[in-house]
Amino acid sequence: MTYSIVARDPETGHHGVAVASRFFAVGALVPHLRGGKCAVATQAFVSPIWGIEAADRMAAGEAGADVLADMVARDGGQHIRQIHMIDAMGKVAAHTGANCVDWCGHVAAEGVSVAGNMLAGPQVIAKTLAAYQAHMHLPLAQRLMTAMEAGEAAGGDKRGTQSAALVIHRTEDYPWLSLRADDHLDPLGELRRLFDVAHERFVHVADAMPTRTNFSGTTDRTGIDAAIAAEEAKRRAEGRVSRSFATDLGAS
Repeated sequence: MTYSIVARDPETGHHGVAVASRFFAVGALVPHLRGGKCAVATQAFVSPIWGIEAADRMAAGEAGADVLADMVARDGGQHIRQIHMIDAMGKVAAHTGANCVDWCGHVAAEGVSVAGNMLAGPQVIAKTLAAYQAHMHLPLAQRLMTAMEAGEAAGGDKRGTQSAALVIHRTEDYPWLSLRADDHLDPLGELRRLFDVAHERFVHVADAMPTRTNFSGTTDRTGIDAAIAAEEAKRRAEGRVSRSFATDLGAS
C-alpha cells in the first residue's frame, strides 16, 4: 500500500526518506533515520520495530545486510514485511516479503533505494528511481519530492494516495526537515506547499540549532532574522505570496 525512497546525498552525506501511501499518517511509522549514519523505510504489513532496530544497529556500525538477515530470521511475519535501508557509505540493503501484496518489489542504485507494495506496477519504482537519478543537480529534498511525483504519475499506490512524508537528517538524530501530510487529497502536493512554507522561516532557524559539534548552536538571532527578511524580500520581488495558512504570513 506504500512506496518510498531512501537516499544518501553523495556531496553532503545527508540522508532522506520520502514516502506516499493510501494509508493514514504514513510518516508516523515508515521513516527511521539517524543523523550522518543511515536511513530506513519499513512498510507493507509495517513493523516499526524493524525500522527502529535497523536504524539503531546500523548507526552503531553493523552492516545493513547483517541486520536485515537477522531480523528476517527472527520475525515470523517476515513474509509480509518490506524494508529498505541505506548506510553512511550509501550501501543499500532491502527485503520484500514473498506475501507482500502485488505489485511489490524494490530497486536500487548507488546511494538510493526505492521500494513499494500494492502498486500499479513495476514502473512506479522504476520511474521514481529514474527521476531521482535525473535530478542530481537539485538539493536532496527537492530531488526526493520530484522522484515521488514521478512514481505517482506512473500509477503510485494502486488505490490512490492519502498521506505522504518527507524527512531529511543532516548530522543529527533530530530532523533538519520533517514534513507530513497525514490525510489529504493530494498529499505530495501538500508536501510541496509545506516545503515552501518551511523556507520562509523554519529552515533558517533549523540551520542555527545546536549540533553534536556545536553544543550551543547559534545564540545570536541577527543572522537568522536577516535570512528570513532576505527570503521574504525575494518572494515579494518575484511576485509570490506566502503559502502559509498562518494569519501573519498569509497576508505577505
